[in-house]
Amino acid sequence: MVAKVARMHFQPAGVVGTGRALAGWVVALAGLVLLSAQAGELWTGIDERTRSAILGGLLAASATALGALPVLLMRRIGANVQGSLLGFGAGVMLAASIFSLLLPGFDAALAGGASNISAAFIVATGLTLGAAMLLALDRALPHSHEPGPERSVTAVWLFVFAIAVHNIPEGLAIGVAAGMEGGGNAVATGISLQNVPEGLIVAIALVTAGYRRLFAVVVAALSGLIEPVAALVGSLMVGISAAILPWGLAAAAGAMLFVVSHEIIPESHRRGHETLATTGLIAGFVVMMLLDTLLG
Repeated sequence: MVAKVARMHFQPAGVVGTGRALAGWVVALAGLVLLSAQAGELWTGIDERTRSAILGGLLAASATALGALPVLLMRRIGANVQGSLLGFGAGVMLAASIFSLLLPGFDAALAGGASNISAAFIVATGLTLGAAMLLALDRALPHSHEPGPERSVTAVWLFVFAIAVHNIPEGLAIGVAAGMEGGGNAVATGISLQNVPEGLIVAIALVTAGYRRLFAVVVAALSGLIEPVAALVGSLMVGISAAILPWGLAAAAGAMLFVVSHEIIPESHRRGHETLATTGLIAGFVVMMLLDTLLG
């Protein structure tokens, strides 16, 4: 046993080699403890808004990975189930755009001293800018809207890339909403719910293109890692000036509405299950509306 431990660490067989191997483990563990302590001190030094944004982004990213896991167990996922899940995600994002972003953005503008007309103008302009930015991004980054066995492998990867890119406005929405009192939890929870079917669809697209199931799950999980980064960026932007908050909330809502209309709803209807997709959308809208009331 001693010789085996030594050989595993490329040390000479015997007591001396084993001692060196164990010493290496002790040094490594000590370094890990010190790094953990320093990370803990750094974390406690971050303000509450930024911590909430990072945690919300990590929650959304974890939901994407969680949604991909059924691919490992399920033999086949029907197109009707996919349409229902995508419709549910669209409903969640629609409700989040209205109840967790647009309405709080209007209230934030009023709290900043704007009149009703000025607040409405700020929200409308911010929404338009957010949608326009996503439109420009969509035009600049070519991708496919139709992954599946009938499409090329390149088209499937472009679809996966598009999903990863469209996680950016979701992360920004989490970060911006973290600047509101109690509003960040509802947005992060709603987007996390939407990310579960999104992760599943990414994994399914890769499996149908011929990739191994475990590889598909890993890629789906990686596609969500942009969200905590975007959430941090959104939080820092709001932290620069409170006046940015209503603009940021409205822009995030516009970006999310663009994604829902341009990506999720067309994909949910693509295979002819419009009724199931619409039912899922209504269910998702209701669930998110209730969550916003309970968590807001």
